[in-house]
Amino acid sequence: MSSTTVAQENKAGARIGARQIAVTGMLGAVAIILQFFELVVPIMPSFIKLDLSDLPGLVAAFALGPWYGVAVCLIKNLFHLATSSSALVGELCNFLLGASFVLPAGLIYKYNKTKKGALIGAVIGAICMAAFSFPSNLFITYPMYINLYGMSEDAILGMYQAILPAVKTLPQCLLVFNLPFTFVKAMISVVITLVIYKPLSPILHGRDR
Repeated sequence: MSSTTVAQENKAGARIGARQIAVTGMLGAVAIILQFFELVVPIMPSFIKLDLSDLPGLVAAFALGPWYGVAVCLIKNLFHLATSSSALVGELCNFLLGASFVLPAGLIYKYNKTKKGALIGAVIGAICMAAFSFPSNLFITYPMYINLYGMSEDAILGMYQAILPAVKTLPQCLLVFNLPFTFVKAMISVVITLVIYKPLSPILHGRDR
């Protein structure tokens, strides 16, 4: 291989790397904006809100690779940390949940780059995110809130019982409320991503239609 060819390949690789960084930053910015648009869901406790900020991470995982999707989740939460009063608790949980969503989705699509592969990957990612919401909230989020903010488990439980008195323990609350809510939230992002990804793909990949 000639030195000219090597130089050309290095230059092309640098352009691709720069584009990937730029697209990751752009999608991170979109995620930051979406995170500010939160909706209160009447059937959920008031501290649990719906937003679509994981959507750009899923797009990045499909367009650039799974770890770029994780990077978008990280960018979003690092920025949110500067304006948050949750002392890292909310951001840590949000990052872990987002990563558990986009990483498996991106990995599956990486090895099966078809519409079916994208659908399977995204749905499995949504299932992983929903499943992970149970241990992450039970063993990380709520214990940290209790220890850092002096909240009692009874107070947290009471917010759930105000909606459904039949729940008696936090694990029950997470199974009845958080797990299905997280799955539905992820699936909304999945549906939107599958609709917009093809039109956006040429832009994300830096090529003409």
